[in-house]
Amino acid sequence: MFARKGIRGNEQPAGWLFVAPALIILGLFMLLPILMALWVSLTRWNGQGSPFTGDVPFAGLGNYTRLFTDEGLARQDFMTSIRNNAYYVFLVVPIQTVLALGLALIVNNRLLKGKGFFRTAFYFPSVTSSVAISVVFLFMFANGGAINAILSVFGIQGPQWFSDPRGLLHLLFERLGVSPFLTDSGLFGLSWWDWLSGPSVAMCAIISLVVWTTSGTFMVMFLAALQNVPVQLEEAGRIDGANRWQLLRHVILPQLRPTTFLVITLGLIGTWQVFDQIYVMSQGNPAKTTLTPAFLSYRTAFRDFDYGSGAAISFVLFLIIVLLTLLQRRLTRERDS
Repeated sequence: MFARKGIRGNEQPAGWLFVAPALIILGLFMLLPILMALWVSLTRWNGQGSPFTGDVPFAGLGNYTRLFTDEGLARQDFMTSIRNNAYYVFLVVPIQTVLALGLALIVNNRLLKGKGFFRTAFYFPSVTSSVAISVVFLFMFANGGAINAILSVFGIQGPQWFSDPRGLLHLLFERLGVSPFLTDSGLFGLSWWDWLSGPSVAMCAIISLVVWTTSGTFMVMFLAALQNVPVQLEEAGRIDGANRWQLLRHVILPQLRPTTFLVITLGLIGTWQVFDQIYVMSQGNPAKTTLTPAFLSYRTAFRDFDYGSGAAISFVLFLIIVLLTLLQRRLTRERDS
């Protein structure tokens, strides 16, 4: 029997007893696999036998140094995936955040009729299978697909979406008559010209798909936050003579700051982990312009049977996500202060 302290006694043992099942489950199915994967990232396991026997060669930090310091295809592929994913994040996160906020403002309009229909229509892509939508977008962005047919109506010749490896910035430089530059120097095995390629047209197709499917989820978050904004604040702003833009900027957006931080954080995590759209639509092609760290980790481990390097890529990706999240949190705190 627990020793009693005060009126309700000592509740600490009882509390640990109640949370013990959850802690055991999390430890067995999340913490333990993470530790096992961390050990695999320090070995040269090829998938045969158990990675926890003495027969598996120990690589130490070799799988990690290959990604940053060693000259070779491993570092080139990893840096290419980082470049592709960085452009992907740079475009997807702002666009989906702004679009989600705009949709939430439209649906939250008190004068809008049929709110239930629009909420369902905007949110429906978020609950649809990503694989199914990816297949549909493959047909839409095919050379003779609906997107190129619509562009042809306006006299625009659509690109070969999943065959052209050139980036948007490279295409812009070609239109401006700028020849390739900074090709002799670079960083981490890629020339500066390669770093400045911009997202490929194939990546742009994937970006449009992801923005369309994720904006509905973030719209629901913004909508819940908008409905918690006191009406008195908006009325006070109107009495002071504020127009719609001033109300949005000085009254509504400051109230949405916690939700905005959540949306951007979830967007950063999700975009750096993009995998299923890449797997279904491009497999990293054309010319590795849609290769991402998540897909590269899968390909290295399950196709090249280099499980150590694949696990190392996963942990580097995890570290990137954590650092960017902490940086965003710090910037948000400084702005609030």
